[in-house]
Amino acid sequence: MKIKANFTRDGKWWVAWTSDVPGALTQGRTLREARENLIDAIREVLDPVELKNLPKRRTLVEELTV
Repeated sequence: MKIKANFTRDGKWWVAWTSDVPGALTQGRTLREARENLIDAIREVLDPVELKNLPKRRTLVEELTV
């Protein structure tokens, strides 16, 4: 899969995202790390975790205001 990746410097971090896969946003201390993290983020968005497969543990649920 080919995507158009965007990178910008924010202080000590490289921020990376792509409009080709909404929700794929990450960062890294180096451009290389940001690129690798973006690939991982895209894979996670395209193949999300099945919540039923997560280990059965106590879960903290909070209501947040955004």
